[in-house]
Amino acid sequence: MIRFADDAVMVFSDETDARRMLDVLPERLGQYGLTLHPTKTRLLYFRPPSSTGDDQPRDTGKQSFDFLGFTHHWARSRRGFWVVKRKTASSRFSRALKRASQWLRKVRHQPVAWQHEQLVRKLRGHNNYYGIVGNSEALSRFRYEVGRLWRKWLDRRSHKARMTWVRFQRLQARYPLPSPVVRFGLGHCAANP
Repeated sequence: MIRFADDAVMVFSDETDARRMLDVLPERLGQYGLTLHPTKTRLLYFRPPSSTGDDQPRDTGKQSFDFLGFTHHWARSRRGFWVVKRKTASSRFSRALKRASQWLRKVRHQPVAWQHEQLVRKLRGHNNYYGIVGNSEALSRFRYEVGRLWRKWLDRRSHKARMTWVRFQRLQARYPLPSPVVRFGLGHCAANP
């Protein structure tokens, strides 16, 4: 089996080590015919906010970054410690909703049972990738927005038979969309289950 890795994050506790690696890495990859992406490769200062009790960052640098469809950011744990949390990146969230809307528009005249079956598959796929600890709010919002889009495009099937919210709620009782499920805990990475 061959695995290809085209994205990576390297973490260093010392800035001089990080700068030295950034200088050496292009030469090392060049030995294998590989190059670094010029706009994606960067050195990022990513440390927890100060431990003095205030929630202000230690410097004015960016305190979050996007990687593999997730925004990694600092937040307080339940016990009050600073931890790295992940949530669905806003660009990926809006792109997934746009694709869902385009698909629902294209298949709006198909039977509702078939649409439901396909939507369930699509939502489960989304949940399987983005279903990590700390991301349940984004999963719930995505489910809600997909349901709203489904109603919108069912309403546009005909100008005579309107899909009111009351009618749509009855339809959802018969064809419920799956609830978001957190699939991966702290020790797992959604990109490599």
